[in-house]
Amino acid sequence: MGRMSASPQSSEAVHRSGFACFVGRPNAGKSTLTNALVGIKVAITSSRPQTTRHTVRGIVHRPDAQLILVDTPGLHKPRTLLGERLNDVVRSTWAEVDVIGFCVPADQKLGPGDKYIAKELAGVRKTPKIAIVTKTDLVDDKVLREQLLAIAELGRELGIEWAEIIPVSAVADVQVGLLADLIIPLLPEGPQLYADGDLTDEPEQIMVAELIREAALEGVRDELPHSIAVVVEEMIPREDRPKDKPLLDIHANIYIERSSQKGIIIGPKGARLKDVGTKSRKHIEALLGTPVFLDLHVKIAKDWQRDPKQLRKLGF
Repeated sequence: MGRMSASPQSSEAVHRSGFACFVGRPNAGKSTLTNALVGIKVAITSSRPQTTRHTVRGIVHRPDAQLILVDTPGLHKPRTLLGERLNDVVRSTWAEVDVIGFCVPADQKLGPGDKYIAKELAGVRKTPKIAIVTKTDLVDDKVLREQLLAIAELGRELGIEWAEIIPVSAVADVQVGLLADLIIPLLPEGPQLYADGDLTDEPEQIMVAELIREAALEGVRDELPHSIAVVVEEMIPREDRPKDKPLLDIHANIYIERSSQKGIIIGPKGARLKDVGTKSRKHIEALLGTPVFLDLHVKIAKDWQRDPKQLRKLGF
């Protein structure tokens, strides 16, 4: 059945479901694009289907399809064995997802970082790849045209056949829906993998906790790979704020297993913890669309990874 000939009356409408990931160098607009695609129907679930070992960033629910957006760790030139292992994880993810979106910002010429990732993508033969030029609201038509041509040329050089090349602006909401329309036909036929989870408070809290945990792990992954859990104790709108200037108070605890790890997380004179707060607050504000006051505390939960009672409390 051709893509065009599917008549709306056909009772045997095909349902598709599958996984996509966005790749690109830092600041290529991946997370803004994810948030725009998922829109308000974001459903982050902590129970994942067995088909993926990756962090689910969001789910696009359509009557005829379910598109699950997953995270991949950033790909970088490996300097260490750990770096190489991470890159292996990235490559295996690329081979497992159904579609890869390669994001390049419209306002910056293709650089070595983009080319490095594209070269790696060229090695992943089977997975369809869509090239996405993001942040089109920042440039004029001429610059955008040049960027689209540059990406087509890069594909030719590396032997990548782009399934599509599409310009989008997540901020101005231009062509975001079209991007989903282009990804969905590339997904396999199949049932929904997740229930139509509407946004409830719980997933929001789980997502906020995950963002804090990500920021806390940045830079200390080697020393504390898994021994950080984050619990959002409460999220309360600050009282006495004018309607147009809301503020959300978020109180969260970062749990570690041993007191020796406390110094690592807090850093000299509290610098690391402050940095974790600043970084995660930016992401949380982008996610929730509201200014946030983030109150972070580091607590010790002795050997929580081996204690079922603690694990339940920490949401595992």
